[in-house]
Amino acid sequence: MNSPVDIDMIRYAAKRLHGHARRTPLLSSPFLDEIAGRRVYIKPECLQHTGSFKFRGGWSALSGMNDDASKNGVIAYSSGNHAQGVALAARMHGVPSVIIMPSDAPKLKIENTRALGAEVILYDRDTEDRDKIGARLAKERGLTLVKPFDDPLVIAGQGTAGLEIAEDVNALGIKNADVLVCCGGGGFTSGIALACEADAPTLRVRPVEPEGFDDVARSLISGKIERNTVTSGNICDAIITPQPGDLTFPILHRLCGPGLIITENEVQKAMAQAFLRLKLVAEPGGAAALAAALYRPDDITGNAVIVTISGGNVDPAQFAKAIATLD
Repeated sequence: MNSPVDIDMIRYAAKRLHGHARRTPLLSSPFLDEIAGRRVYIKPECLQHTGSFKFRGGWSALSGMNDDASKNGVIAYSSGNHAQGVALAARMHGVPSVIIMPSDAPKLKIENTRALGAEVILYDRDTEDRDKIGARLAKERGLTLVKPFDDPLVIAGQGTAGLEIAEDVNALGIKNADVLVCCGGGGFTSGIALACEADAPTLRVRPVEPEGFDDVARSLISGKIERNTVTSGNICDAIITPQPGDLTFPILHRLCGPGLIITENEVQKAMAQAFLRLKLVAEPGGAAALAAALYRPDDITGNAVIVTISGGNVDPAQFAKAIATLD
């Protein structure tokens, strides 16, 4: 079965994003290299518009749909980063947006989404089904649903980060390196994997997930979609999803290496190191890949590793706890 997303879609998304999304660089620090035992190159999507890579997918979706699809507005569900990405992209396109968010999402993300002009509807992620809420509201109001990861236009938009990684890695002459990606439903990971397959085929993309929410890692082992038994209870809210997507999993299964699993403590230490050594603010879910690079070195091969910091939208209190691990 052919994937509904291919490299041509990603390249076309890159053209639509040109001049709208930030092209984030690859950063490095000798201090991080020392901890990891290899060269660490960081793709800081925490510096992207709205503080995460999700703006890429949001803009790709809004710019790729026709006027009939967007005339009544769009609807999305998200713990916060996709929410903000879609809200900003919708505002820039002059399109109304409705965002369904879990009631336990970080307060900063909820406030930012509202500030970007979206109507925010809160739900209980343990007792309510966001898919059902989204489908009902989309039907009632004539809204177009922009899924957080299982949408071809969204995956293509996220894949533009992979094009940039491939370009920079090729310029540096890096071969046979792992690319660690903070992974929830797999949109970012699968998009980057497709881009690297085309432009840097010697790289190996690997998803990174928090302990207890490793549905993608388990799915890659079993060869079928596995579901998490719980959907909350970890500081890495941005990358907690029930299961991989129907569109993303076949791409992940075909292209990705084994998943990596990290602890909350490792995430907090990685957040602190990103701030101390690179002056980057990473949210917990956004620091998962860096945590794996720094604290799971035996699970990684090669003299260099590429790491995404996927987002930086963290509440001050949570960030303070992370910085306290430096004491």
